[in-house]
Amino acid sequence: MGQLKLVIQTPEPVRLCEYLRRRIGVSARLLARLKRTPAGILCNGVPVRAVDPVRAGDVVVLTMPEQEGLEPNPALYVPSVLETAHYIVYDKPTGMPVHPSARHRRDTLGNYFAASMPGHTFRAVNRLDRDTSGLCMIAKDAYTASALQGKLEKRYYAVLCGHLTGDGTISAPIARTEASIITRCVRQDGQPAVTHYRVLGHSADYTAVEIRLETGRTHQIRVHFSHLGYPLAGDDLYGGSCRHIGQQALHCGRLFWRDPVTKQACSAVSPWRRDMQQLVPAVQLDWRNRNEEDCKF
Repeated sequence: MGQLKLVIQTPEPVRLCEYLRRRIGVSARLLARLKRTPAGILCNGVPVRAVDPVRAGDVVVLTMPEQEGLEPNPALYVPSVLETAHYIVYDKPTGMPVHPSARHRRDTLGNYFAASMPGHTFRAVNRLDRDTSGLCMIAKDAYTASALQGKLEKRYYAVLCGHLTGDGTISAPIARTEASIITRCVRQDGQPAVTHYRVLGHSADYTAVEIRLETGRTHQIRVHFSHLGYPLAGDDLYGGSCRHIGQQALHCGRLFWRDPVTKQACSAVSPWRRDMQQLVPAVQLDWRNRNEEDCKF
């Protein structure tokens, strides 16, 4: 069972449902589930209805039944960089899918979460491709998942083949390639996609960039830079060279968000992989001294 504990903060008495919807952001769907759950809503330890009034200082506990979980795999290990009572941020390695599929039933982040967090439903707030490494947030309850969906600010780091100069924006629609269920391409009838990038430095054969996405299309970063003529190193699906690296050089290195319960600004970092660093050794990122303002572009 997932729980969320709240201390009511309001100058005047208000109906609980109004407080939850307007102040906390609880969706109508989640509120309906709480109503159907025995003792799903407690106020000061006593079951209450959503229409009952609450006052400043009241302690409200929301309890929701969890859905059936994934198959646990205790043989897996994924390091975490931050954890609270409501979410956990993992540093996902390359080669590991986030969700199980027909070809990956027991080797995913979801399977590891099921083993390390029994009793919780796996709710990924952001998703990464199997061969993209870096930060992935998992919500421990339905409210947190809903409150944080679409609210994470992400910064990706990539190494491109060739010498790209200057900062810029790629605005090009992306569609599924004909006769393929995997690959994407830039095509005028595709969905709008916008990628902002900043060049960090170069080596003899490569360019390191920092990336901010306005949209989240499948394979967006890989497709956009391939379209620009600078495919990701190690990404042979979109024309990148695998001469010096065995998997795509793409890493989610920073997350920014506002905690849905405390409302405090939060962040998490993951230094980019060693195999990416070796491609552009002159680029040294000082993760400790960078904040959200430094990363806006």
